[in-house]
Amino acid sequence: MPKLIQCSSCGARNRVAQVGLDKQPVCGRCRTPLHRDHPLTVTDENFSEEVERSSLPVLLDVWAPWCAPCRIIAPVIEEIASELAGRLIVAKLNSDENPQTASRFDVRGIPTLLLLKDGRELTRLAGAYPKADILRTISPFL
Repeated sequence: MPKLIQCSSCGARNRVAQVGLDKQPVCGRCRTPLHRDHPLTVTDENFSEEVERSSLPVLLDVWAPWCAPCRIIAPVIEEIASELAGRLIVAKLNSDENPQTASRFDVRGIPTLLLLKDGRELTRLAGAYPKADILRTISPFL
C-alpha cells in the first residue's frame, strides 16, 4: 500500500510505495528529497552511505529480534521518526546481522540508541528508555 508524504519544499503530496522505502524518495514536482518519517534499515554494507553521508543527525537504534526491551521501545522509535522527520533520520541496525557496525561503536548491550552526525557519536542511551528521556537526551543536538 502506498504512503503519502508531503514535500516540505513545495507542499506537493507524493505517493511513495512501501516497498523500497529504504531508498531516499524525491518529490515528483520539485525533485527535493522527501523526509523519512519511518525508521530506515541500516546494514554493515549501507552504513557509510545512509548514516555517515547524511546531512541530518541520525538516531541509530541497535537492536535484535529476540530482545524483548528492543520490541518494547520499537513503537517509540517509530513515533520519534514520524515526529522529527526533517530534523532527524531514525535508523535501525540489527546487531545480529550486522556485527561489524555494532562492534565499531562498542555496543555491548541492546537496545542501544546512538545519536550520530557525520558518522561520529554525539550521545548514547543504553537500555529501554521512555520517549521523554530519549527526546530530552537528543534535543540539544538537533
